[in-house]
Amino acid sequence: MNQKNSLELDKCFGELENPFKLFEEWFGEAKKSELNDPNALALATSNKEGIPSVRMVLLKDFSEKGFVFYTNLNSKKSEDIKSNPQASMCFHWKSLLRQIRIVGKIKSVSNKEADEYYRSRGYGSRIGAWASNQSEILNNRDQLYQAINSFKEKYPDENNVPRPEYWSGWNLTPDEIEFWLDGENRIHQRLKYIKLKNNNWKKILLSP
Repeated sequence: MNQKNSLELDKCFGELENPFKLFEEWFGEAKKSELNDPNALALATSNKEGIPSVRMVLLKDFSEKGFVFYTNLNSKKSEDIKSNPQASMCFHWKSLLRQIRIVGKIKSVSNKEADEYYRSRGYGSRIGAWASNQSEILNNRDQLYQAINSFKEKYPDENNVPRPEYWSGWNLTPDEIEFWLDGENRIHQRLKYIKLKNNNWKKILLSP
């Protein structure tokens, strides 16, 4: 780990009061150095019985309102969120030896936001949203391909594929954000932001 990296979180502890600014900086660096999908994150949810589940999803937007991803609203992750909106995200960038952990509450995005993002997707991805009954049992791959062809026939105009009602986005509004830097001899650096009731952020350093 170089000297610049080793001092970064100590500097942020004294200067950056807003974790979103630091996330933006790190995410920008990840987009330059990470080989594949710098916006990939592990999303952890749990159902009403408290049984956890984790999977990789792609971050599609972020702001001080939260971190947004899109999916089928009938999927396993969505069913978990409907019954228990508390969730966690983890970004891990091997190229930078950094990770960010986020804990908070998830709520749905607006129909306008979902429509805007859906229209930005490729034709095949929009058709796929119609064809895939995400997380449901699939008898064979031909069943899926037949559904894809069927919806291509139904929506042949690539500029006119409506968004399915069961496909939208979720926004995780953070209560905690932790930044982690790799350190020699596993003496890592950890800087944690905790959201206060007045919407300001408290910063603390954690032992590795």
